[in-house]
Amino acid sequence: MTSTTGTTGTSEAARAGAPAGSGTGFHLPAGSTRTREYTLDIDPRRAGWGYSSLRVLELEPGGTHDFGAGDSEWIVLPLSGGCTVAAEGETFELHGRTSVFDGVSDFAYVPRDAEVSITSAGGGRFALTGARCTRRMPARYGPAAAVPVELRGRGNCSRQVNNFGAAGVFEADQLIAVEVLTPGGNWSSYPPHKHDEDRPGVESELEEIYYFEIAPHRTDSGTVPGMGYQRVSPSGSGSGTDVLAEVRDGDAVLIPDGWHGPSIAAPGHDMYYLNVMAGPGLERAWLICDHPDHAWIRGSWEEQPVDPRLPLYHAPTVEGETSQ
Repeated sequence: MTSTTGTTGTSEAARAGAPAGSGTGFHLPAGSTRTREYTLDIDPRRAGWGYSSLRVLELEPGGTHDFGAGDSEWIVLPLSGGCTVAAEGETFELHGRTSVFDGVSDFAYVPRDAEVSITSAGGGRFALTGARCTRRMPARYGPAAAVPVELRGRGNCSRQVNNFGAAGVFEADQLIAVEVLTPGGNWSSYPPHKHDEDRPGVESELEEIYYFEIAPHRTDSGTVPGMGYQRVSPSGSGSGTDVLAEVRDGDAVLIPDGWHGPSIAAPGHDMYYLNVMAGPGLERAWLICDHPDHAWIRGSWEEQPVDPRLPLYHAPTVEGETSQ
């Protein structure tokens, strides 16, 4: 048994009957949403909500993938390898990275209704983070050197956040996307928090996708796959989402509502997750409300140091430099 997934609350997709090949409930194990074109493919129809999407594209050396943006804006983010993104008469060369544990990546934004082509000379894996939107913005390049790397939390709640597509950092219509790296043994997304109600100035209404990659433990005889855990508990708003999942490399968790956290990295296995968020609000903002039973933990951090293993890496100071 690799996971335990609660489904006290059930999304519209689950109630209607999940598409063939999809995962069960809110925890989507690696490969369970595979399509002909993508190793992971989550769109609003599959998720049973209105806005957020995530695709993971694998290309062989010299491979090309063309897609239409449709009614969503997209950020193309290399997970491993580099690529060329062509859209709207623009061409963006993405240097990428060896893996999500090795450095900050550059990225490309493409607007809704665009025709997009992704080509990779050396091959690689690429995340397409998307959100339904109404405003059409220009295609553009996001350099790795401009990505703010934030250290959040203290002690064994320390983690690193790469705010490449955060509100207030990179302009988009609805899409918010960030990367979180949690050293092995630490808790992330803690204290548990929610953003499932529209309360101006206090809380945003945002659907969220967590996509996980877990660093393996390497030995002389091979590698041991890693794992972690993700919790989502009912908040009293929305559908009552209730999840306790053992997550492994390539898994995803859908969070339409509820208190989410902690995300727990097993000792010896650093955890990466990509957060994709969007919602109906007129203001593109990430406003959260901490769980009242656990918010006190923030006050305990004042006397604790940040985990000395962080940051795992810095953004490069000059585009093209390594980000170790």
